[in-house]
Amino acid sequence: MERLLVSAPHRSSGKTTVTLGLCGALAAQGTRVQAFKKGPDYIDPMWLARASGRPCFNLDPYLMADEALVRQFREGAIGADMAVVEGNMGLHDGTALDGSNSNAALARRLQLPVVLVVDARGMTRGIAPLLLGFQAFERDIRMAGVILNRVGGPRHESKLRAAIECYTDIPVLGAVAQDGRLAMDERHLGLVTCPEVADAQERVREIGRIVGAQLDLAAIRRAAASAAPGFEPRDPSPRSQGSDVRIAIARDRAFSFYYPDDLAALEAAGAQLVGFDTLRDTRLPDCDGLFIGGGFPETCMEELEANVAMRTAVREAIEDGLPAYAECGGLMYLARSISWQGRRAGMAGAIPGDAVMHPRPIGRGYVHLESTPHMPWPGACEGTRVLGHEFHHSSLENLPAAQRFAWRVTRGHGIDGQHDGLRVRNLVASYTHLRSVAGSGWAGRFVAFVRACRESRRAAQVSALLLGA
Repeated sequence: MERLLVSAPHRSSGKTTVTLGLCGALAAQGTRVQAFKKGPDYIDPMWLARASGRPCFNLDPYLMADEALVRQFREGAIGADMAVVEGNMGLHDGTALDGSNSNAALARRLQLPVVLVVDARGMTRGIAPLLLGFQAFERDIRMAGVILNRVGGPRHESKLRAAIECYTDIPVLGAVAQDGRLAMDERHLGLVTCPEVADAQERVREIGRIVGAQLDLAAIRRAAASAAPGFEPRDPSPRSQGSDVRIAIARDRAFSFYYPDDLAALEAAGAQLVGFDTLRDTRLPDCDGLFIGGGFPETCMEELEANVAMRTAVREAIEDGLPAYAECGGLMYLARSISWQGRRAGMAGAIPGDAVMHPRPIGRGYVHLESTPHMPWPGACEGTRVLGHEFHHSSLENLPAAQRFAWRVTRGHGIDGQHDGLRVRNLVASYTHLRSVAGSGWAGRFVAFVRACRESRRAAQVSALLLGA
């Protein structure tokens, strides 16, 4: 299968914009493009999915065992002509000194030719030693080409091309000019999410038109086709034939951080996912469980506060024992309030604490957890190790003493530096984002918990009817 990795010497080189443009331009030509994103990330995959017209899947060598990573790649590429993997940070960056979870390591494992996006501002002849260094550092990583980004004009481009052609054998696959139309709004966690941008699809089309016109798409296709044989798409594992529990899932401008493979895992475990809007709807849909993922509730906090009916419905459902799971932004929404930039807004109040935003991250990076006796989901013995990731600028404050937590934190911050997964009745709320592909099996375990709670409620109702008779 045609495949390649789009990477860069360092972060903020513009590789996401270039990858968006590449995927959009190829898709506009009729190529079925499957986008992947290396590492933990919700936002870039949203945009890549818009550009390719297919869900974007994450590949994370830190969280995923080698077999799971390869399976994710092969199953995600079903029906595609070409796989485009966007890296994170720089080509050789990662948490391990030996580079075992770097972008280069991913390229090596999946035999991906590498296209390097270089921010060429302020460079001319100096681009040659930069590229030679990347070629020499790990010689088994094949540099298939370079895309010059943020080029100052035709004269600047000609100098860059001359230096590259004189000193290296790396082909230039495109030169993208500095262009204000390619700028994308950002905030503390990266790009603004697609649901918050009214003209997101048109923005993606425009980026595809502008970037695509400045890339040698035919040469890029040839580079992708030069990948060694192997890693052909493979049909996924058998999925559930039906659903027997309904899980309400918040999907709107405030909450959009969901991995498509985790949603598929919930469905495979027997869940029917029923979306609702925390900003507009006034009640929860008929459901057996509740899932509120991450997002940016702080940017919508006045609207969330104004929707008293939904906040009340959510709080009362949790107080009534509805099994629920909330991650990061979902945790913030379930707190009593959110405070940000001198403003405070009331939230659902299912959690006896207050979410307070801070200028700098409170928790950032990969998380290691150990289950405690308070973890209610089946299949978790005390001390069971769970991996995930976190990136939050908020803290949960004013919690009463003696709270129950589902996990102890052995790496990362979580809620208080030592614990995560606050347990309130049948709710587990955490700052950690879990991944089913990371081996936690959280999706199946949560669905099993929802199912068990529903059966327990039904049994109690039957007993009450019998006693009443």
